[in-house]
Amino acid sequence: MISFIKDVISKYRFHRKADRIGPDMPFSHWRLFFKSKMIGLCKDKFRDFGDGADFRPHAYAMYCSNISIGNNVVVRPGSVIEADADACVILGDDVMLGPNVYFYVNDHKFERRDVPLSAQGYFPSEDIIVQDGAWIGANSTILCGVKIGRNAVIGAGSVVTKDVPDFTIVAGVPATKIKEF
Repeated sequence: MISFIKDVISKYRFHRKADRIGPDMPFSHWRLFFKSKMIGLCKDKFRDFGDGADFRPHAYAMYCSNISIGNNVVVRPGSVIEADADACVILGDDVMLGPNVYFYVNDHKFERRDVPLSAQGYFPSEDIIVQDGAWIGANSTILCGVKIGRNAVIGAGSVVTKDVPDFTIVAGVPATKIKEF
């Protein structure tokens, strides 16, 4: 029993200091279910957390200190925002996200045939920037180095590998231009 209590205390201390939010962090995750507690947690953890922003339960954020969430942005359940020590994720004001949207600032290397992929490391991390008013549909993935323009629309289920200009609709895997508006 003493060992269990020590484990709980150790886990609690880790959760208080960890630069992440998510269901795997139960000592802080419960705060996402209560608006005032959610705001306090997010303002403590994120680089920026705008007015009217909401980080919903069952969403994940890794390396919160390199994530900026603008005014009136709702990060919906199942979404994953992965920044790291070398790259940021910046969501501008009034960005709309469907559920299960993924942001990844790095990518595995896959350059050698004689070395397992898991042992090849990563390419250098690159920032992801989503400008004001963009709309990213459910189940989309935004990869490293991508900049999504102002009021751009990303169709549900898309994988965005390249920059998206302002006022442009893209969709597909990989995402391609549908039209400008």
